[in-house]
Amino acid sequence: MKCLVAVLVCAVLAEGVVKIPLQKHKSMREALREKGIELPYQDPALKYQANEFAGSANMYINNYADTTYYGAISIGTPPQSFQVLFDTGSANLWVDSIYCSTQACNAHTKFDPRQSSTYSAKGQTFYLPYGAGSLYGTFGYDTVNVGGIVIKNQEIGLSTNEPGQNFVVAKFDGILGLSYPYISAGGETPVMDNMISQNLLGANIFAFYLSREGQQGSVLSFGEVDNSLYQGQISWTPVTSETYWQIGVQGFEINGQETGWCSRGCQSIVDTGTSSLTAPSQLLPYIMQAIGAQQSQYGEYMVDCSQINNLPTLSFVISGVAFQLPPSAYIIQNGYQSCSVGITPTYLPSRDGEPLWIFGDVFLREYYSVYDRTNNRVGFASAA
Repeated sequence: MKCLVAVLVCAVLAEGVVKIPLQKHKSMREALREKGIELPYQDPALKYQANEFAGSANMYINNYADTTYYGAISIGTPPQSFQVLFDTGSANLWVDSIYCSTQACNAHTKFDPRQSSTYSAKGQTFYLPYGAGSLYGTFGYDTVNVGGIVIKNQEIGLSTNEPGQNFVVAKFDGILGLSYPYISAGGETPVMDNMISQNLLGANIFAFYLSREGQQGSVLSFGEVDNSLYQGQISWTPVTSETYWQIGVQGFEINGQETGWCSRGCQSIVDTGTSSLTAPSQLLPYIMQAIGAQQSQYGEYMVDCSQINNLPTLSFVISGVAFQLPPSAYIIQNGYQSCSVGITPTYLPSRDGEPLWIFGDVFLREYYSVYDRTNNRVGFASAA
């Protein structure tokens, strides 16, 4: 689609919180399916296997076919505005550029470095493989404005080639990674790390509120938590690997009954760039049996929409607290008689070999999530 949906581009600065409005759109997979293009299933965890070494210029971004939440930033002087996916599962910032003329690039707003007086080229190229295609680009430096926070000399990737169909229907012009610098392609400094080093934040934290049921109001906040967006107390858990926002899971319950599947420990990556909740592949059949779901021709698990209220509540025990997912959270109602289950398999274990879950948007719509770089911890509270 060649027209981007207009979104609110002005950030709200109030009480020390920098808020960036996010808009939810139809996933790329759904948009491609409407065009008769069916993407093969790609394990979301594949993107976590790349970049074992900080000097690498390769980073997998396999599961962006399911992403949905985007917001506005600007790059350059004078500023050029772009819609980007704010992704806690990657570290780099890149946008479409005038150097790219593929169908995917032509469908989006392109950055023109010639129009920016603060741009400087770095001369290093990169290659980002992702599922059904690849992204090629070159690195440079420029001023980046994120919700009114102005970052000078921020490394940015400018796309030079985006083959394939994945990004053609995407609503975003690029991706802004929010994970740790260890996994940054090319050893580039992530946006969050530059905010920290340039002393641009009141506190070295950011937080996501993702709205439910297609409603507007999703917000990314930098520098402070927004007390109006959650209920109760924030429960904190330590990061177990300073690469992605990875945390430990001590238990998994179905209707309050402990399964024992994580009795020896599980790991989960908290990833705003994945729309589903993913479960270790060896456990998925048991979960689907408990839900009573059947696989469709596309490999998705489906249930009768009229039976949603009878389905079990799933719970994760994290640092002694049980975080519940009612069926209304993990069942996706698309207006048909059959509803899809927003749980997909992860075939790869975590780096330490423990079973790996991914807390994507299915989990994050239920819980306000806070990412604390000073204390290397993640906080969850019930979303308002």
